[in-house]
Amino acid sequence: MLYYLMIINLIGYFIMYIDKKKAINNNYRIPEKKLFLICIMGGSLGLLIGMYKFHHKTRHNKFVYGVPLVLIVNIIVIYNIMKIL
Repeated sequence: MLYYLMIINLIGYFIMYIDKKKAINNNYRIPEKKLFLICIMGGSLGLLIGMYKFHHKTRHNKFVYGVPLVLIVNIIVIYNIMKIL
C-alpha cells in the first residue's frame, strides 16, 4: 500500500509538471478529467504539491478546492483501510 501511494503521488507530481510545460509551449494538454482521476486514485497529495510548486491550475477553483477535498477523502479512506488490516 505504501509503495502504491508513493508511486501514484510521484505520478501526480510529475503530471502537473508535464502539463505546465505543455501549457507554456501551447502543446496538447492533459485533460482535467485525467488529472482528477490520478487525484482520486490516491495521488492527491502529489498533485497538490505539484500544483503549487509549478504554479499550475492555482487559479481554477475546481483544483484549488477540489484537490484538497479529495486529499481529505483519500486520508479518511486510507486510514479506514489501515484499521481493517
